[in-house]
Amino acid sequence: METCPGNCATCAEKDNCSNVIEKAKANELSHIKKIIGVLSGKGGVGKSFVTASLATYLNRMGHKVGILDADITGPSIPKAFGIKEKAVGEEQYIFPRETIGGIKVISSNMLLQNESDPIIWRGSLVSNLVTQFFENVAWGELDVLLIDMPPGTGDVALTIFQSLPIDQVVVVTSPQDLVSLIVSKALKMAEMMTIPIIGVIENMSYLICPKCEERIPIFGASHLGAFAKERKFNILGKLPLNSENTQLMDKGAIEKINLPEMGVIAKTISGELKNA
Repeated sequence: METCPGNCATCAEKDNCSNVIEKAKANELSHIKKIIGVLSGKGGVGKSFVTASLATYLNRMGHKVGILDADITGPSIPKAFGIKEKAVGEEQYIFPRETIGGIKVISSNMLLQNESDPIIWRGSLVSNLVTQFFENVAWGELDVLLIDMPPGTGDVALTIFQSLPIDQVVVVTSPQDLVSLIVSKALKMAEMMTIPIIGVIENMSYLICPKCEERIPIFGASHLGAFAKERKFNILGKLPLNSENTQLMDKGAIEKINLPEMGVIAKTISGELKNA
């Protein structure tokens, strides 16, 4: 509709609206207790790193975890876990690959002959593939499916929110001057889609000096605390910039990560899973 406010839950015309997209449904081989989207208002904040490390810590805590890499044109999840095998299919099902630790993963990289090949698709094709990854992948029993969302709040991200039955979202940001604007966009998008927000993670928040262990805010002082009070959202945690962890991501060994701050965040998310 021309005057669509974007919030279907409060719209009086939702039953007659041509813009309403039916939510995708998991197949009979998939039993997923909770779906959490990992969202960022812009690229370059380490959203995929947060997704991969969060999945690793939840897996260490005994949860059955899956990752749907919805960043179709810029997938990085398989590389983070060192997955080089292609996805395989049987009849109408696609079978995800598993990491060394048992995390199930599906990504567009698993469909390419060469992982360096670009995916040059229009938004509708990208959105359709994400939906297929949810409906046709045989996920099995999962306590949580993390969806590594494409960066930003554009058409593809909007369609994913509309078409997938996402229960909650986690927003990833960094300590830069535009944080309030960027986080506002992400928060507003989730609110318009009536998806509850667990909280915000500030990545690359500081650097720990290797000599004196002082916290150095290399991107400037964080204003997230004041903004959180203003907008009334939870800060799940602030992650340091650590070259060792970045190298683990590049080497495909993210499951070896040692990031206590993420362990604390994972405990909070674990509490959400137990309430599912």
